[in-house]
Amino acid sequence: MRITRTAAVAACLALTAAIFTTTLPSTAATPDPVAISAQPVAGSSNVRVEGGRIILGDAPAAIGSVGIKQRSGLAELAPVRFGAATSAVVVDYTSGTPDGSSAEVDVRAWVGDRWSEWTPATAGTPTALPRASQQVQVRIIVSAPSAGAAPWIGDVTVQPTDATAVPRSSIQAAPLKSRVFATREGLVGGTTANGHVIVSRDHFVALPSRRGLSGNGSGTYSVKVCTTTRCAFEPVWDVGPWNTKDDYWNPSATREMWKDLPQGKPESQAAYQDGYNGGKDQFGRTVANPAGIDLADGTFWDALKLTDNSWVDVTYLWTGDGGRGTVSISSGYLNVRNAPNSGGTIVGMAGKSAQVTVECQTTGETVSGSQGTTNVWLRVHTGMYVSKAWVSAGTFSAC
Repeated sequence: MRITRTAAVAACLALTAAIFTTTLPSTAATPDPVAISAQPVAGSSNVRVEGGRIILGDAPAAIGSVGIKQRSGLAELAPVRFGAATSAVVVDYTSGTPDGSSAEVDVRAWVGDRWSEWTPATAGTPTALPRASQQVQVRIIVSAPSAGAAPWIGDVTVQPTDATAVPRSSIQAAPLKSRVFATREGLVGGTTANGHVIVSRDHFVALPSRRGLSGNGSGTYSVKVCTTTRCAFEPVWDVGPWNTKDDYWNPSATREMWKDLPQGKPESQAAYQDGYNGGKDQFGRTVANPAGIDLADGTFWDALKLTDNSWVDVTYLWTGDGGRGTVSISSGYLNVRNAPNSGGTIVGMAGKSAQVTVECQTTGETVSGSQGTTNVWLRVHTGMYVSKAWVSAGTFSAC
């Protein structure tokens, strides 16, 4: 078991089930570390709390998109607000990782009007933020083999600092888009990396890095997946295929692994096509296809009308700025049509909680939904529309 000692803890936070933030005094010349409550907030899964420790829960091992059977848990903690913007933070904590288990702590920042990508935070070491921010959030991921070990993280604190190198991730003017090979995940009845239980004709995707993994039920990290005629907007709810530390959408210099590969090219594709890494993934398995994304059945069969694994264009929405809306439905999917009315041909779908790009808005058929009754329709891609009655969004320029 490895134990990492933490820095001195300052004041404790009180926490209810709802997310809230605490504020540091802006007058402090050198702000003290802020202790974060160990109570997970919405979106967490398969963890338990004992004292100040967050421990892997008792859910059985599952095989997700990555294809490796393991037990895993995820805990998002209450965001912390500082009195002034900071370019970096020091996250400190204690940890225990017995019997081949692992415990990871990540941090993200509130930038503009959305959360940045998650970045691994080493205890006691400054972690750069993509842009200066007053608000950050910490996430804990614990995983272990099929039986036995119970990894944990405890005594979590966060402290603003400017003593760091250049940011490890960035937010661009436009989100990155790359052409990658897509495979169907299936695994109905299984559990994804964020604790979602997969249902028939489900709507989500898997990417091979936890940096863009949304919490259970959240669409903070979503993708737009398109063929030549159809598009799907889906949340990232699983990790895979093949790898778990291949954030290939990031610049090579900030990529977690495989830094000698070009931005936008998955390691699995390089291994399969070029014999990169001896043709193997990070676990030493021979890569049998170049897949850089896994699609849930509803995304694969219904939204994109695929009949076999295929090359698709994927846009990683959180990597760039631009108009956004959030699909607000209780289950299933929202139809994307080729005209601003319910008679328009269905040319795609958007899953529950997914982010959708918004290019502009227009008027069309009046629709009643979770956001009220409106005749406003949002153009989410060239020639593709969704009713604003089902999308939480602001106001956009006219098409």
